[in-house]
Amino acid sequence: MPAPTDPPSAAGPYRSPGRPVSRDSWWRPSDPPGKAAATPRTVLAALLTGLLTAWLLGDGIGVGLTVCGVAAAVAAGLAARAAGRRLRAWTILWSALALALLSVPALWEAGWPVALSTVGALGLASLALHGGRRWPGVLLALPGPLWQLGSGVLWAVEGMAEHTARARGRIAPVVKALAVAAVLLVVFGWLFAGADAAMADVLTGLVPSIAVRQLPLRALLLVVGMLTALGLAHIAAGPRRWDRTVVRPGRARGRLEWALPLVALNLMFGVFAVIQAVVVLGGADAVLRDTGMSRSAYARQGFWQLSVITVLTLVVVAVAKRWAPRSTTADRRLARILLGALCVLALAVVASALGRMWFYVDASGLTRLRLWVLVVEIWLGVVFALLIAAGLTRSAGWLPRAVVLSGALTAVVYGLMGPDAIVAEQNVARFERSQQIDLRNVRTLSADAVPALDRLPEPQRTCALELIRTDLADHPVPWYASSRSAARARELLAARPLSDGGHGSGKACAQVGLRFDGLL
Repeated sequence: MPAPTDPPSAAGPYRSPGRPVSRDSWWRPSDPPGKAAATPRTVLAALLTGLLTAWLLGDGIGVGLTVCGVAAAVAAGLAARAAGRRLRAWTILWSALALALLSVPALWEAGWPVALSTVGALGLASLALHGGRRWPGVLLALPGPLWQLGSGVLWAVEGMAEHTARARGRIAPVVKALAVAAVLLVVFGWLFAGADAAMADVLTGLVPSIAVRQLPLRALLLVVGMLTALGLAHIAAGPRRWDRTVVRPGRARGRLEWALPLVALNLMFGVFAVIQAVVVLGGADAVLRDTGMSRSAYARQGFWQLSVITVLTLVVVAVAKRWAPRSTTADRRLARILLGALCVLALAVVASALGRMWFYVDASGLTRLRLWVLVVEIWLGVVFALLIAAGLTRSAGWLPRAVVLSGALTAVVYGLMGPDAIVAEQNVARFERSQQIDLRNVRTLSADAVPALDRLPEPQRTCALELIRTDLADHPVPWYASSRSAARARELLAARPLSDGGHGSGKACAQVGLRFDGLL
C-alpha cells in the first residue's frame, strides 16, 4: 500500500508530490520524513553568505546587509530546488516583503528601523519557507531560524559527508582550482595596484583592510552569516508542518459566567465613546475646565492609557474567544455579537488615542517615539478591523495570515519612509510656522534628517547638525557599509559647511539656548 501524501491544503510553500506525511509531534527535534539532503551548491552558497557577512558587515550596516540577505535567499532557493518544490503565491508575497525590509539599510541610516527591518525580514523569510495558515503555523514559523541554528549545521555535515563518499575524486580538482585562482588574483591584483593609482583605489574599495583586533568580530560574523543561511536552507529542504499543532479550545463557560463581564466592559467602552463624541462636538473646554488640565497635558496623559487599553482589549478578545460558549447556535451568535461590539468600541479608543497624539505632536513636535507609537496604534486599529471582518464571515481561516500581512506591510512602510527624515521634516515645518523647535530632539537624529535640517537658518542649523556632522566625520565607512542617506548627508554638509568652522564647539546651541518644548 503506498505511503500517504500531504493533501494540498496541508502543504507548505513548496509542494513535493508523493511526500510521506509526518506523524512526529511538533516539539520533537527530528526532521520531517522526506527532507532533501544538503547539496554542495547549497553549502557553498551558505559559506559564501558567511564570507560576505564577515567582509561587508564588519565595518557597518548598509548596502552590505542587503547583499548578505540576497545570498542567504540564494542558499535557501538552491535547497528548495534540490527538494523538488514549487513556489506558491504566499511564498512569493512573504519573500517580496522580506526583500523590501532588507532594502531599508541600503536607503536609510537610523539604527532602530534597520534593526526592526532585519528581524522582520528573517521572520518573513522563515514564514515563506514554512508556509502556514492557522495561528500555530504562522506564529511558530516566524522564529523558525532560531530552531534551525544547530540542526542546519548537522544537516549540512551529513549531506556533505554523503556527497564526498560518492564523488571523492571530483572534489580535489575543485579545491585546487580555487586555490590557484586565489593565488592569481592576489599576485596580479597587487601588480595592477602598483601600476595604476585608479586601479589601486578600486581594489582598495573592494578589499577591506582588516586589523588584527577585528579578527574576532569578523570570525563571529562569518559564523552568524553561515548559520543563518544554513538554517534557512534547512527549512527549505523540508519545512516542519507547524499547522498540524493541535491547540485544544478552552472549556466552554456558561452563558452568564462568560457574557456578564463582557457586557459590563462593553458598557464602559460605550460610555467612553459617548464622552469622546461630546468632546469632539465642542465640549472640550468644559472637560478641560472640570479636570483642571491643559490641552497638552490632557492629550499626553490620555494617549498612554488608551494605548494600554487597546492592547489589553486584544488580550481580552483572545481569552474570551477561547472560553466562549459554543454548544448551541444561540451561544455562538451571542459570542459574535459581544466580541464584535467590543472590537467596534475598541476602534473608538484607537481613534481617540490617535487624535490625542496628533494634537500633542502639533503642539510639541514629532519625536522618534511618538512616530513609532502612532504607527503601532494605527496597526492595532487595522487588527481590530480584521477581527470585525472575521466575525462577519462564515470562515475566519484567512485571519492569521491577514494579521501577519498587515504587520509586515506596516513594518515595510515604516522602514521605507525613513522615520528620522519624517521627524526632521515635521519639526522643520513646525519651526517655519511658529519659530519653535525642539533642538535637543532633532540633534540626536541620524544622517537621514540632514536634508530637512539643512533648511534651518543659522544658528539653529549648525546646532541641529553638528552632532550628525561629527559622527559622519569620525566614522568614515566604505560604500558597502553605508546607505544612500549617509552619502546624501555628506554631500550636503560638504556643500554648505557649518558655521562653527568644523570644531563642534556648541556655540550655536548656546546662542539659541536649546529651547525645549516638552519631550515625550
